[in-house]
Amino acid sequence: MELDESGTLIMAISVALLIFIMMWINNRKWKNMPPGPTPLPLIGNLLQVNTTELPQALIELAKVYGDVFTVQLGNMKVVVLHGYDAVKEALVDNSNIFNDRGSFPALDRVFKDYGVFLSNGERWKQLRRFSLTTLRNFGMGKRSIEERIQEEARYLLEEFRNKKGSPFNLNFLMTSAVSNVICSIVFDERFDYKDKRFLRLLDVIKNSIRTVNSTAGQLLNAFPNLLYYIPGPHQKLFHYFDELKAFVVEKIKEHRETLDENLPRDYIDCFLIKMEEEKNNPNTEFHFQNLYVSVINLFFAGTETASATLRSSLRILQKYPKVLAKVQEEIDQVIGQNRCPSVEDRTKMPYTDAVIHELQRFIDIAPLGAPRAVSQTAVFRGYTIPKGTVVFALLSSVLKDPKYVRDPQTFDPSRFLDEKGSLKKNDISIPFSIGKRNCLGEGLARMEIFLFLITILQNFNLKSDEDPSDIDISPMPNSNASVPRNFEISLVPR
Repeated sequence: MELDESGTLIMAISVALLIFIMMWINNRKWKNMPPGPTPLPLIGNLLQVNTTELPQALIELAKVYGDVFTVQLGNMKVVVLHGYDAVKEALVDNSNIFNDRGSFPALDRVFKDYGVFLSNGERWKQLRRFSLTTLRNFGMGKRSIEERIQEEARYLLEEFRNKKGSPFNLNFLMTSAVSNVICSIVFDERFDYKDKRFLRLLDVIKNSIRTVNSTAGQLLNAFPNLLYYIPGPHQKLFHYFDELKAFVVEKIKEHRETLDENLPRDYIDCFLIKMEEEKNNPNTEFHFQNLYVSVINLFFAGTETASATLRSSLRILQKYPKVLAKVQEEIDQVIGQNRCPSVEDRTKMPYTDAVIHELQRFIDIAPLGAPRAVSQTAVFRGYTIPKGTVVFALLSSVLKDPKYVRDPQTFDPSRFLDEKGSLKKNDISIPFSIGKRNCLGEGLARMEIFLFLITILQNFNLKSDEDPSDIDISPMPNSNASVPRNFEISLVPR
């Protein structure tokens, strides 16, 4: 009996000692981290931040803890960078350290570290280089990306004309047009706006984004190992991704059966050709998993953000009719009514260019940015950030940094014009982030936003029953400031 009690006591002491050692090692790892609110056991700072308005919650914390601080979301410690100076110092001046993709548990469970968005190291370098080169080289023997956008803009105009000036919600048509551009680039196929497969694809993308931004989605990111096995609305996310995968896999199979290596039609063809070239390389990154995940990455990046920016842009221009009138005046002077707008027109339209810069700054469509991570333990501004730590470069705090932007909450295109009326660049204009890991689709998105917006304003006047002063241009609440409000608009032919 005494022996049993003695053994139990020794075991209890051993367990307590082991826990103490683990806590000591863990505390040493996180020693000298940037300051931040004291986390609670297990849940961290989740009670101190609103997970559905996270960007604004982090901006408020920066007022207390400074431009570099730490928050704990569940069991994940995150270093937050606030303001242009801190973001630029990390992502540009120290890009070799702040260059990894941060953990995104809601996606990691499904896609692992495959694809161009979630991967790191050599895999990311090869996939990004290939994707950029492929997008840049489009048009060699086939239609260029610009021609694909111009073609889709014509289909969109036809749909708008069919409304005959009646008010309607343009969410569906705008999202369909932008998504068709990426479909053309990836699949060499555009879909009719009534195609059932296409409608389901758009629905899956919309609902996936909505779920990720919901409370359930944020909790999934905070407690992935627990919530992955617990029923709830977040489980729909995995079904959506399965559905997307099935669609993409089917398209890849069709491409394999019809591939002409001498005449690649799209991104999938180019990737399949690269796979064949490297089939004898045991370390190749050009294989099926990276192909299907990269295609899904391009879909998400190429559909929702650009269409949301365009919808918000039209709403803002409704609220500021004088700005709208000056843009249309410049369109009439440079392009006229008898030809399709081209990318080259942008350099001849400084006022319109300034308006688009200000629209993107003001709309702030990705306020939190994509998560980064440090590739090695680093000392940054006197703080120690352990290898692998997730980093949020708060883009909203850059686009609206009062140190560099006067009255940042005010919509004012003149901030991007000099005294001669020419376009004036501003370093804070980074809606696609900065550094080596900025948005892969930045060039495509800028082209889409310009061509779609100018084509619409060339052909239509924007009408609304609301007084401009009553128009609400703030984003939907509880959407992490990334979803525009629904509204109706009347497009009257000019």
